[in-house]
Amino acid sequence: MTLSATWPAGYFIGQRDRLPDADTIDAFRRLPVPNIGDCMGRSCGALGLLPWHNDPALVLCGPALTVKVRPGDNLMIHKAIEMAQPGDVLVIDGAGDLTQALVGGLMRTSALTKKIAGFVIDGAIRDVNEWAEGGVALWARGNTLRGPSKEGPGEINVTIQCAGLVVSPGDLIVADADGVISIPVAQLASLLPRVREHEQREARIRETNRQGSADPERFNAVLRAKGCPL
Repeated sequence: MTLSATWPAGYFIGQRDRLPDADTIDAFRRLPVPNIGDCMGRSCGALGLLPWHNDPALVLCGPALTVKVRPGDNLMIHKAIEMAQPGDVLVIDGAGDLTQALVGGLMRTSALTKKIAGFVIDGAIRDVNEWAEGGVALWARGNTLRGPSKEGPGEINVTIQCAGLVVSPGDLIVADADGVISIPVAQLASLLPRVREHEQREARIRETNRQGSADPERFNAVLRAKGCPL
């Protein structure tokens, strides 16, 4: 997305061109995040983020509304909450800064009212007890009682980096107890059947493991190919 010269330096509010449809969101919500990651090369997924919503069974799945902020400033996050649609996931590039919280309990109340599905934040939060009540999923890098400034700059709906993820506006965010992953909209249709097939394959392996009938050649062939005597 090209930033117009009419915007002041460091400020931009864009729109999302493509969003995943409801059926696709529902389908990915039913799939384990590690299986999705396996089918995306095992090299993607957020690093260093923790869940703060106190519900290990919760699954977050929704389109990304991206926000890039100056570390310790949440002006554009307030604007993004205002813009958000029900089911959205706010993905925030706070540069991993832990010196000032980017969201707190009052913003959680607004998110509940807007029916925002959750937040993924490369930065800090505060009012931990309120987030632990649930209702809005939250993954973040850490917490601090120190509040943010509200001066900007910041950008909304641009491609960002968040805890090792590259996230564009409208990408599908899926998160569970194992972590957070982002799927580009253009890859959703081709990825879904692969993840389903992978899940079925794991179910078959799990059953042979349970029965004690797993084929030893699954790993022996790899060792043999590497020249390891068996």
